[in-house]
Amino acid sequence: MARIRIPSTIVILFVMVQTGFLLFMYARYSSFMPQSEEKPSQVHILILSSWRSGSSFVGQLFSQHPSVFYLMEPAWHVWVTMYQNSAKVLHMAVRDLVRSVFLCDMSVFDAYMPWKRNLSDLFQWAVSRALCSAPACDSFQRTDITSEMACKTLCGRYPFSKVEEACKTYSHVVIKEVRFFDLKVLYPLLTDPSLNLKIIHLVRDPRAVVKSREQSVKALARDNGIVLSTNGTKVEDSKYKVMQEICRSHVQIYETATLKPPNFLKDRYLMIRFEDLVRDPLSEISEMYKFADLRLTPTLKNWIYNITHGQGAGKKKEAFKITSRDAVSVSQAWRNVLSFQKIKKIQEVCKGAINMLGYQLLDSEKEQKDLSLDLVLPRRQNQFSWSSFNPKH
Repeated sequence: MARIRIPSTIVILFVMVQTGFLLFMYARYSSFMPQSEEKPSQVHILILSSWRSGSSFVGQLFSQHPSVFYLMEPAWHVWVTMYQNSAKVLHMAVRDLVRSVFLCDMSVFDAYMPWKRNLSDLFQWAVSRALCSAPACDSFQRTDITSEMACKTLCGRYPFSKVEEACKTYSHVVIKEVRFFDLKVLYPLLTDPSLNLKIIHLVRDPRAVVKSREQSVKALARDNGIVLSTNGTKVEDSKYKVMQEICRSHVQIYETATLKPPNFLKDRYLMIRFEDLVRDPLSEISEMYKFADLRLTPTLKNWIYNITHGQGAGKKKEAFKITSRDAVSVSQAWRNVLSFQKIKKIQEVCKGAINMLGYQLLDSEKEQKDLSLDLVLPRRQNQFSWSSFNPKH
């Protein structure tokens, strides 16, 4: 029987043509298949604010939710370790840490506390309900409202590895930070496909912020030095230089997010004023929850009512604690405490922020003491949200 010999070069050529044809058909078929852009399974929320602006309170509104893993100011560890640098220099390190926490990668803390052993090694860990309930700690249920004191007593010695373990079990990861002064620093996180990031920008009347800062002068001295780039020297902000930087940052963040912003910010930025929050808590909290894809539970409704309808404005020793207070009185307390001379100085350094954020300037001590004069101007419709954004305008 005669055999037909086919040169090896022809065989190789035939195989290459066949392979190319198959690849072409696969590519063509794939182009007709629907492309599903899968979002990350978790929702990531950054509460962006400044010291003494009510951010700890807002943080608790998220922390106590059973679907939320919350950490309060994890970047504190960056600033404490690298305190001789400026806030601007530390922006990148803070951003990298925040990104890792959002992704539940807690190995990022190795650089800042290599000795870590327990939950209690993490800054303000006990204000996180997620670290006080399973799987981080067996003493509380996820649906419980936890207190910082009870958590410290019962959960502090659980291993640090529980932080990462717990984080991975939640649908929402929320971080509260006061160490970002420029929204553009966060652009890499907002465009990162591994994150589903939304930003809640919390602001407060700068005059009220100063009154609150005066209760915590020593506690803020090191952070002041970092803000003012003093190479590690602590600073008491008697001339309101830090407040000037804080006000400038709020203006920068707000303008960046609302005046010709990039498309990737659409539906991912929400401004909240502390004064609106304490006047109508359920309405404002419902807005924040809707923005964050969360639902308000009956247990949380009761807790929110109780925490905002206490007696008085709180004691000095409670400056960094969330206790039951008359929230409206807290927001107005500065008008009875600060001298008009101080108010004039604050208004000088923060005039732009006061105007832009919707607060009324005071012209006299008489206006200051007249509490019937409302200094919180009505919020313009859609002023602080993206709901009406149109890229063509």
